[in-house]
Amino acid sequence: MNPTEALELQQSRRSFLGRSSTGIGTLALAAMMNPELLRAADRQGPDQVSSWEGVVKPLHFPQKCKRVIHLCMAGGASHLETFDYKPKLEELDGQPMPKSFTEGQQIAQLQGQRDSLKCLAPQHKFSRHGQSGRFVSSILPHISTIIDDVCVINSMHTDQINHDPAHTLMNTGTSIPGRPSMGAWIQYGLGSESDELPGYVVMTSVGGGQSQPIASRQWHSGFLPSRFQGVEFRSMGDPVLYVNSPSGVSLDKQRDVIHAIQSLNRFGNETFQDPEIATRIAQYELAFKMQTSVPELMDVSDEPQHILDMYGTQGGDGSFASNCLLARRLAERGVRFIQLYHRGWDHHGSIKKGSEVTAKLVDQGTAALVRDLKQRGMLDDTLVIWGGEFGRTPMAQGSGRDHHIKGFSIWMAGGGVRGGMRYGATDELGYSAVEKQVHVNDLHATMLQLFGIDHHRLTYRFQGRDFRLTDVSGHVIGEILS
Repeated sequence: MNPTEALELQQSRRSFLGRSSTGIGTLALAAMMNPELLRAADRQGPDQVSSWEGVVKPLHFPQKCKRVIHLCMAGGASHLETFDYKPKLEELDGQPMPKSFTEGQQIAQLQGQRDSLKCLAPQHKFSRHGQSGRFVSSILPHISTIIDDVCVINSMHTDQINHDPAHTLMNTGTSIPGRPSMGAWIQYGLGSESDELPGYVVMTSVGGGQSQPIASRQWHSGFLPSRFQGVEFRSMGDPVLYVNSPSGVSLDKQRDVIHAIQSLNRFGNETFQDPEIATRIAQYELAFKMQTSVPELMDVSDEPQHILDMYGTQGGDGSFASNCLLARRLAERGVRFIQLYHRGWDHHGSIKKGSEVTAKLVDQGTAALVRDLKQRGMLDDTLVIWGGEFGRTPMAQGSGRDHHIKGFSIWMAGGGVRGGMRYGATDELGYSAVEKQVHVNDLHATMLQLFGIDHHRLTYRFQGRDFRLTDVSGHVIGEILS
């Protein structure tokens, strides 16, 4: 007797009649109130066990982007040492910061030092690059070679001045913990293109500065069913723990075990209609498929040497460059949302040396990823986003810079974004975004638009309210779209 039959025999006559009468009554009421509900079985809901294909059908707009690779410069990369050249700040180096900029403004660790704030000049030289003539810092020589493919947004601003809430805002559209991450929203809206890999993958690397921790809730599904949360792949060793079969256990034997477990789960799902049981079913099946797909993904021996040289890695070394190479391989295999965190941009001191070291760890891999996608014809429908959770102050914090939320830079490439342009600007000292300001919610709205989704219409009802990634805000940055 198999486990399903045993469970069925345990069901009492009373429980059967109770469930049946409730079900018949519910169907009768539904038929009177809305006959369309009787056809709900033909519709897909988050508790469906089958492959999830998304709720946005049809798409609201023509789709320009099929996947995102988000390069997260965790710690807060300084816009003043990367993409926002400020000659006036250089001129005022060492002089008191004008109080007209800072009075009444929120500052992090420099809050109690308003009377002694001094300007700190850009710590590296800037020069123009590409046909677009965009300014790029000397610490990013590789990214400077792809500057015509990217749109630099110099007018970003955010609401949160400390790392964890700022990451939460960047990932979920709000600083309130417990909301779904943007990758989870994309999965919920569009589903996955891969049957053998998770639709949302996260990898991390470290080096160059203070390594602030990144909580796994940054890629969580929040109140969405947990099948939409990101899966963290380790950069070294086994990318996913326990994905390989135990010693002495063949795939056929493991398949028998999974089949038995799935039978129990399906029975439970039919009884309780719990989305988390449906998630368990889907993830068991995915994990079994990953036993063959993940080793093949991580084996870069099929990559030509010139590609490995372009990235600056032989793979599997835990570096950001290695993760960039894996990101391209994940994108090729249908993974829709990929995040690469590099923890090392928090330079409260020694920012001149620190930013140079950190930039060297991410510069080559970043440029190689964009170039590689482009030469494979994938950049057209792959959106690459590069940036941190906030910027750094124009004022000195010893030999470093403090956290800064009023203005900072990110860039986007591919996926329907116009290359070779600059959007928005900060003031002459790089303190505040003053021209074409872009909030994090605007970034999310624009990303969803590129996916073919109206950010107002991708919602999920939870505790009596319709929630969305952009919360109650967000405007599409139409000028940067191709």
